[in-house]
Amino acid sequence: MHLRKLRVGCFGGGTGLPSLLGGLKSNPWLHADAVVTMFDSGGSSGVLRDELGVLPPGDVLKCALALARNTREARRVLLARLPTLEHARLGGHTGGNLLLSMMQSYSGNFLDAIDGLRALLGCRGRVWPVSVEHASVCAEYGDGSTTSGEVEVDAGQSSGRFVQRIWLNPPASIHPDVAEAIANFDAVIIGPGSFYTSLMPIFLVDGVAEALARMKGPIILVANLLTEGRGMAGFSAADAVARIEAAIKRPVDVVCMNTRQPSAEVLARYAEEHKHPLDVGTLPRHCEFVGGEFWKGEIARHDRLRTAYAVWTILSKRLLTGD
Repeated sequence: MHLRKLRVGCFGGGTGLPSLLGGLKSNPWLHADAVVTMFDSGGSSGVLRDELGVLPPGDVLKCALALARNTREARRVLLARLPTLEHARLGGHTGGNLLLSMMQSYSGNFLDAIDGLRALLGCRGRVWPVSVEHASVCAEYGDGSTTSGEVEVDAGQSSGRFVQRIWLNPPASIHPDVAEAIANFDAVIIGPGSFYTSLMPIFLVDGVAEALARMKGPIILVANLLTEGRGMAGFSAADAVARIEAAIKRPVDVVCMNTRQPSAEVLARYAEEHKHPLDVGTLPRHCEFVGGEFWKGEIARHDRLRTAYAVWTILSKRLLTGD
């Protein structure tokens, strides 16, 4: 085996992707970039998008903070929320969201704004927005009803409606620089994250499947720990693989999945929210299963170091053995 630095692209959003990046960045043999969903309609990001006409900054900010040189101090400063004052439109937003939005407004270029934030934080990797075009996630449910917006799509499936299909309105295209970056990754890691609003929207962007077709390395899915509400009852890792493969038109090579559950009390608490441990299902024969104990505490969150070491084991086996 000949060790060399590998460049990996981590796809997702929400809280799962920053956690993965935080674990991977400590490996000196890995250069981890983030490819981030850009269709957030909730919270501070949604308000800034609607009021200032900027792209939603929240997921980009969280990934940049995860890759920062001094993550703890950067998070303390940039995730602090401004006080909500009477007649103040921007009160209640995090300092980081406002900073990134201001940088985008002044530069007129979101990629330049992200690079400026990256330089300010001393990030080890880059953060790529999958698209710089404004769009919303839309869903059609099994009962024929439809909805639009990340928050609304999540609420619909959580309330018990099965997501039949999702799409972007209007259609969005990948930025050429991002397409080139994806094609040059040694491997791609997907997840963990909210399946319909953090993961799948990335693969609905025109040009993403073509960029992934040019990427020669493996595609690894870090499966979620739990299903995400009544609308995902019975959903499995195999179902996630099937939907991703249909969108990207190439195989998912590896599923990395938790195999040990926490206490019955913890599981009962999540069951009250109609969230249950994700089953593996029947994976296609080409998809390797890698299992491990990734859920360590009482909160449903992947252990950073265990996940990072598992990813490195998979990458070294597939990309370095025989080099």
